[in-house]
Amino acid sequence: MNNRTNLLSLAVLLGLSTAAAAQDDETYATYITEEQWSKVNELGGVDRQIVSRDIGKLNLSVGIIHRGAVERGSGRANENPQRPCGVSSSNRNSGARGIMHLHQTETYYIASGSGTLVTGGTILNGESSAAGSNVTTVLNGPSCSGMIVGDWISKHVKEGDIIIIPAGTPHGWLEVPVHVDYLSVRPDPDRVLADDYVNPALGADFKIRTE
Repeated sequence: MNNRTNLLSLAVLLGLSTAAAAQDDETYATYITEEQWSKVNELGGVDRQIVSRDIGKLNLSVGIIHRGAVERGSGRANENPQRPCGVSSSNRNSGARGIMHLHQTETYYIASGSGTLVTGGTILNGESSAAGSNVTTVLNGPSCSGMIVGDWISKHVKEGDIIIIPAGTPHGWLEVPVHVDYLSVRPDPDRVLADDYVNPALGADFKIRTE
């Protein structure tokens, strides 16, 4: 093989690798306005995913959660869970129901309202999220929910506060006087969720990829 052939082969390989890199480029930005996430927050329910996308080394989702008033001590334990998870006994009950995500860390930004958040410990007589449930497939991936017990802490949080909740950490609300709304940024390193989800409330014209 002569030098010209070698150069031609190298040029073809470089061209192919450049094309592949262009196709796999995940450095573009996604823009979500306050008006757009507020529109999602006006939907019924509690937790709504806004978008999910591939950012290269991992997927990343953003959700908006609205919770109405929660009365202190209103949490109830699971009875006879069908898909058991967590521990079966504990001597320190927080009084708050919560959830723990196996793969997904969450960062909360409190957009409005306030409440007392419980984090840490473990889940007592938990119920694993069903494989086909919205929690598992759209929001957080495999999760365990129930009463938070053990080595937990509680803290009052308010508008403007930021909370980082690592994967595997139970979290739930002990008390919400009126309401609390919060954005949740959700890295998904194990890619347990789809990387192209867009909440229908954003409309058909919304683009994850903004160039």
